[in-house]
Amino acid sequence: MADLEGNVAAKDYGLDRPQVVEGTHVKGAGQLDFGMRHRLGRFFRSDGRTVMLAFDHGYFQGPTSGLERVDLSIVPLAPYADALMATRGIMRTVIPAGCDNALVLRASGGPSILKDLSDERIAMNMVDAVRIDAAAVAVQVFIGGEHETQSVHNMTQLVDAGLQYGIPVVGVTAVGREMVRDARYIGLATRMIAELGAQVVKTYYCEQDFAHVTAACPVPIIMAGGKKLPVDEALTMAYQAVDQGASGVDMGRNIFQRQHPEAMIKAVRAVVHDGATPADATQMYRDLSGGAQD
Repeated sequence: MADLEGNVAAKDYGLDRPQVVEGTHVKGAGQLDFGMRHRLGRFFRSDGRTVMLAFDHGYFQGPTSGLERVDLSIVPLAPYADALMATRGIMRTVIPAGCDNALVLRASGGPSILKDLSDERIAMNMVDAVRIDAAAVAVQVFIGGEHETQSVHNMTQLVDAGLQYGIPVVGVTAVGREMVRDARYIGLATRMIAELGAQVVKTYYCEQDFAHVTAACPVPIIMAGGKKLPVDEALTMAYQAVDQGASGVDMGRNIFQRQHPEAMIKAVRAVVHDGATPADATQMYRDLSGGAQD
């Protein structure tokens, strides 16, 4: 046998080094199960932050501008994103199985832009998220909306299933036209989502007291990019969000609707992971895009 008495001296039991298992770099995840911590560790880099590229818009509004051909517009950007957020249909038909991004699956849906968007239901089984090897699933939560209770129930059902299979849930605050995007409303929505079990919250940035929102939320908050803004404004918003406690950004239209999307996602990464100032990141976009002014 290879493990004979004469070879004992070659073994190293590390008697001078006690076994240490590192916890997690993700806010609020220290007491979660191993599988969930492992998935969140793919979602968030070692600095505790993430750049998520969202292109799930087609689940309610069809072929959105910039997403007519996801294979042409999004797949080339995947190497620069930490996480990709899309529907299972797009994941299976377009995203190469060899991509190593954390995958976040849109798990709620139902109405189109022709109907009341708040009337959503759970749109997939958590077992399918396991099959796809998702790092998380995402669900809209319409706090203050007509179907608030239904959307909260959608989320809590997914949280229960996620705990069973070790898959985190991203609760997405859906702010309707009648809602004011201020710290009072966003603080209410994000805290409710976290208290009811979501492991991550995605929400909008507000200029006043956003640091209070992130401080009062016991799980990571990811800033939603929202509508397309001028480059400098989008990068400033990203910078201010992470500076005030956000654990990263989730941008879609502010990246894939640019004249040069690759330059923009690189600039966003510089802000989130490298601490680049808005001015430096904006100049980075100009340099990489050949002077684009969008």
